[in-house]
Amino acid sequence: MAPKRFNNPFHGVVDMITEMNRISDSMSSMETGNAGERERGHADAWSPPTDILARGDDLVIRCELPGVQEHEVAVSLNNGILTVSGERRRDDDDVIYYSSERFMGTFRREISLPEAVDEDDIEASYGEGLLEVVVHGAANVRKPRPITIRKRSRGRS
Repeated sequence: MAPKRFNNPFHGVVDMITEMNRISDSMSSMETGNAGERERGHADAWSPPTDILARGDDLVIRCELPGVQEHEVAVSLNNGILTVSGERRRDDDDVIYYSSERFMGTFRREISLPEAVDEDDIEASYGEGLLEVVVHGAANVRKPRPITIRKRSRGRS
């Protein structure tokens, strides 16, 4: 029996530029074999793997952040964009790496939220390298309403 498929009301909710940067980072690290060696700034920060799901009426966002301390993570909301940012730091300077495949430095993930989400609707928790952000009531989104396209008459441009 095939699994039941649902329409995804959050299709397109992930910022495409962030996702493209994540894919590009994965591809370049596979080609060069030196992921995480260069310092990253705000413009080219790595993006943590993220799941976005509905649990009842709530929107749940889970970001994998192994090796990141809780005090190094920030969650903010600005103009309908939820931003998860922070930094994963290297060990002490006296450590010699023979192989380094994890991204280090700053990270940033931006997710567009449905309209009318307020800061008071959001709560975040962190433990064992997993950040969970719950946006209460955000999964209760109406389905998009199709708009009929009419044929234009030839007399108009």
